[in-house]
Amino acid sequence: MKVIRIVIVSLLLVVPALAHAADLAATEPGNVEDFHYSWRLRGGLAWIAGLVFPRNGYGDLKTTFSKSGEHAISSELVITSPSESGFYAYETRMDESGDRTLMTYHGYAWGKRFRKERTVFDYVKRLAHIHKETPTKVEDKDRPMPPGDLRDVLTAIFYLRQHADTIKAPMRTNIFSDGKEYPVIFRPAGRTSFVIGNRRVNANGFEVVGVPGSERRWRGGVTVWISDDARRIPCRIEISETVASLQLELQTVESYALLK
Repeated sequence: MKVIRIVIVSLLLVVPALAHAADLAATEPGNVEDFHYSWRLRGGLAWIAGLVFPRNGYGDLKTTFSKSGEHAISSELVITSPSESGFYAYETRMDESGDRTLMTYHGYAWGKRFRKERTVFDYVKRLAHIHKETPTKVEDKDRPMPPGDLRDVLTAIFYLRQHADTIKAPMRTNIFSDGKEYPVIFRPAGRTSFVIGNRRVNANGFEVVGVPGSERRWRGGVTVWISDDARRIPCRIEISETVASLQLELQTVESYALLK
């Protein structure tokens, strides 16, 4: 997933306006998480994107955990604008530990433009099965996979939440983004606190960045601030690119699950 595509193309479909004040209160934990965010563009050149696309809106991050007898987790992030102009959707299916992505999808619609791309990973045959659709083309192809496991951005965020208590030093791994694999580093990014509703929430920060000097360097970046309680809620998500960054701020928690 190219981050710039999120920043510029994915400012889209309407999610119902957040009707409640920012709040961390929710029902008892179940197997579904639903976090609602507001977003805005940041960065010195964000005004350029704002000339064509909205500069703020709503986001929804929903994760469905496996039930008894199942062994996969599904997660989706939908970023929307205040108007009914379009949408950007990003989905993943991962194993229970967040170690590997099993399927990744991203798609958008803007006016008459749309794009869909779904990749299914076959870790036995070491092949990535890619299906793409645009208004003018439908394409299916297989690509060899590099050694080891692959995570897309949503799987990476889940992994950081799952291991927030144990990641104390930089960790090298791979990320699958916009149809390509990149070497990246997961690393701690300090501590801060947020006021959400009437509560102050302490959070630990983590960054996902490209490996310096790599032949194929990821130009994107992700920073996630995760609450230090048992829920490990992503209070802020920052997705950056050279032109601008997209910052999602937690507004409400509709439902949550306790991580293992």
